[in-house]
Amino acid sequence: MSDLKIKIGAYDATTRSVPVTFTSGDIKHMRSVNAVLKDDGAYDKAATKARVDEVARGVAHKIILGVLTMPVVEEAATSVADSAAAK
Repeated sequence: MSDLKIKIGAYDATTRSVPVTFTSGDIKHMRSVNAVLKDDGAYDKAATKARVDEVARGVAHKIILGVLTMPVVEEAATSVADSAAAK
Protein backbone atom coordinates (compact mmCIF):
# COMPACT_ATOMS: atom_id res chain seq x y z
CA MET A 1 0.00 0.00 0.00
CA SER A 2 3.03 2.25 0.00
CA ASP A 3 2.10 3.76 -3.38
CA LEU A 4 -1.47 4.56 -2.31
CA LYS A 5 -1.88 8.31 -1.94
CA ILE A 6 -4.69 9.69 0.19
CA LYS A 7 -6.28 13.15 -0.03
CA ILE A 8 -8.85 14.04 2.62
CA GLY A 9 -11.25 16.87 1.82
CA ALA A 10 -13.07 19.26 4.11
CA TYR A 11 -15.40 17.98 6.82
CA ASP A 12 -19.10 18.23 5.88
CA ALA A 13 -21.15 18.82 9.05
CA THR A 14 -24.40 18.00 7.23
CA THR A 15 -23.33 14.48 6.24
CA ARG A 16 -20.78 14.14 9.07
CA SER A 17 -18.28 12.81 6.56
CA VAL A 18 -15.18 13.76 4.60
CA PRO A 19 -14.63 13.23 0.88
CA VAL A 20 -11.51 11.14 0.27
CA THR A 21 -9.58 10.43 -2.91
CA PHE A 22 -7.37 7.34 -3.00
CA THR A 23 -4.85 7.24 -5.87
CA SER A 24 -2.60 4.35 -6.88
CA GLY A 25 -0.84 4.84 -10.21
CA ASP A 26 -3.59 5.53 -12.78
CA ILE A 27 -6.35 4.26 -10.48
CA LYS A 28 -8.34 6.95 -8.66
CA HIS A 29 -11.09 5.98 -6.21
CA MET A 30 -13.25 8.65 -4.57
CA ARG A 31 -15.65 8.06 -1.70
CA SER A 32 -17.00 9.61 1.47
CA VAL A 33 -15.78 8.34 4.81
CA ASN A 34 -17.72 8.84 8.03
CA ALA A 35 -15.98 11.37 10.26
CA VAL A 36 -15.15 10.67 13.88
CA LEU A 37 -16.72 13.09 16.35
CA LYS A 38 -15.66 13.92 19.89
CA ASP A 39 -18.00 13.46 22.86
CA ASP A 40 -19.14 17.07 22.50
CA GLY A 41 -19.98 16.52 18.80
CA ALA A 42 -16.97 18.40 17.46
CA TYR A 43 -15.07 17.01 14.45
CA ASP A 44 -12.01 14.97 15.49
CA LYS A 45 -9.51 15.47 12.66
CA ALA A 46 -6.84 13.08 14.02
CA ALA A 47 -9.29 10.25 14.72
CA THR A 48 -10.90 10.74 11.30
CA LYS A 49 -7.45 10.46 9.68
CA ALA A 50 -6.98 7.14 11.52
CA ARG A 51 -10.39 6.00 10.23
CA VAL A 52 -9.45 6.99 6.67
CA ASP A 53 -6.22 4.98 7.04
CA GLU A 54 -8.33 1.93 7.99
CA VAL A 55 -10.51 2.43 4.90
CA ALA A 56 -7.34 2.86 2.81
CA ARG A 57 -6.21 -0.66 3.72
CA GLY A 58 -9.44 -2.03 2.25
CA VAL A 59 -9.14 0.15 -0.85
CA ALA A 60 -5.55 -1.01 -1.39
CA HIS A 61 -6.64 -4.65 -1.07
CA LYS A 62 -9.44 -4.13 -3.62
CA ILE A 63 -6.97 -2.54 -6.04
CA ILE A 64 -4.61 -5.52 -5.65
CA LEU A 65 -7.51 -7.92 -6.32
CA GLY A 66 -8.61 -5.93 -9.36
CA VAL A 67 -11.98 -5.00 -7.87
CA LEU A 68 -11.11 -1.31 -8.22
CA THR A 69 -9.63 -0.45 -11.61
CA MET A 70 -9.30 2.49 -13.95
CA PRO A 71 -12.68 3.63 -15.27
CA VAL A 72 -13.51 2.70 -18.85
CA VAL A 73 -13.31 5.73 -21.11
CA GLU A 74 -16.78 6.40 -22.56
CA GLU A 75 -15.51 6.64 -26.15
CA ALA A 76 -13.73 3.28 -25.91
CA ALA A 77 -16.82 1.64 -24.40
CA THR A 78 -18.99 2.97 -27.24
CA SER A 79 -16.55 1.66 -29.85
CA VAL A 80 -16.61 -1.82 -28.32
CA ALA A 81 -20.40 -1.80 -28.17
CA ASP A 82 -20.63 -0.60 -31.80
CA SER A 83 -18.23 -3.34 -32.92
CA ALA A 84 -20.29 -5.99 -31.15
CA ALA A 85 -23.52 -4.66 -32.66
CA ALA A 86 -22.05 -4.77 -36.19
CA LYS A 87 -21.48 -8.54 -35.98
